[in-house]
Amino acid sequence: MRDVRMKGFAERADVEEVEAWLAANTRPLPPEPVPLLEGVGRVLSEDVNAAFAVPGFPRSAMDGYAVRGEDSFGASEYDPISLELIGLSLPGAPFEGRLAAGQAVRIMTGAPVPDGADAVVMAEVCSESGGRVEVREAVAPRKNVGAVGEDIAIGDRVLTAGRRLRPQDAGLLSSIGRAELSCVRQPRVRLLVTGDELLPAGSRPEGAQIVDSNSVVLRALVERDGGRHLPFEILPDRPDRIRESLAAEDADVVLVSGGSSVGQEDHAPRLLDELGDLVFHGVAMRPSSPAGIGRIGERFVFLLPGNPVSCLCAYEFFAGPTIRALGGRPRAWPHRRIRLPLARKIASAIGRTDYARVAVEAGKAIPLATSGASILSSTVRAAGAVIVPREREGMPEGAEVEVLLYDEDPPAEAPPESAGALPKEARP
Repeated sequence: MRDVRMKGFAERADVEEVEAWLAANTRPLPPEPVPLLEGVGRVLSEDVNAAFAVPGFPRSAMDGYAVRGEDSFGASEYDPISLELIGLSLPGAPFEGRLAAGQAVRIMTGAPVPDGADAVVMAEVCSESGGRVEVREAVAPRKNVGAVGEDIAIGDRVLTAGRRLRPQDAGLLSSIGRAELSCVRQPRVRLLVTGDELLPAGSRPEGAQIVDSNSVVLRALVERDGGRHLPFEILPDRPDRIRESLAAEDADVVLVSGGSSVGQEDHAPRLLDELGDLVFHGVAMRPSSPAGIGRIGERFVFLLPGNPVSCLCAYEFFAGPTIRALGGRPRAWPHRRIRLPLARKIASAIGRTDYARVAVEAGKAIPLATSGASILSSTVRAAGAVIVPREREGMPEGAEVEVLLYDEDPPAEAPPESAGALPKEARP
């Protein structure tokens, strides 16, 4: 690799070129066993077929009396039928005998229907007295009875590979007796935060030193995207320390925050090229143009600029989709989207992809005045971002744009009809 430190970038790759390379080189990780209670949010690596029926026995759909349906025929409010009451069936404590003609068993919702019974009369149309029950409404056989396998039959395919498990999915899996699942392994992600000027998160700024914020943002984004953090520490701008951490083989993805550009202390690009393959260094985008992408063996390495907004932008475009894909999730950005008119124009340049932060007010997207990549507060003031593709020379005032929202809830100012847009499957 030509040492570009203090010399600048000879050329920059297009965003689409970088994304295409990442998509072509990313495959889901191998499966691993996962306890059921830890399965929500994980991605199944195999189809799940039911080994048990749900329900596994005929069960009552309501509180009432289990009877033979034919014994109730002709019953009415004015001419009730009297049946002998011989017992009680409760959930987990079924009636053990067998029902004969002219008999009934008191039964609760979810309890097993006794042998010999084929229907349940609801309690509201019955009355007990002296060991007998009077039935004032006829019921047909199978009325108010949940049949074996009514919900799930043995052999049914209940979930398919590639599904990201929701709470109700885990509940269904529990109902068919699954204690363990086969899921795509979570990507192991190592953060390498570099900089002699950095203090650990939670410190108080002092002198010429600043408090690390990128690791806080990146950890939250990695969790959002299904990755698993490895321990990390802030590294000094020393090539030997950075090389040692880059060479560690315990991660699937390495995120390097800082030291990615062409300054005197930007060692990471050269070290990545020596240890593996620096595929891209410099991308035609704003912010994040100094970003770098490569591999060491099977590990993906993302060189994220130290400026906070640039770091966020490069992660969203390149690292986030890769972590999601390794974990079996879609590459698509996970943001909700709304379409709104621009309150004023966004300036850009043909050949460069722009990540423009916008606020939402009075049903319009308002580009934030600042364009500085170090102004982290701009992402807090913003409701989301608008992506200006490289073939566009900006976007004019009044143009309808797609806003990628930072929050799960819609901005209060957004019109209700705009909140229903669905995420696309492609890059924004």
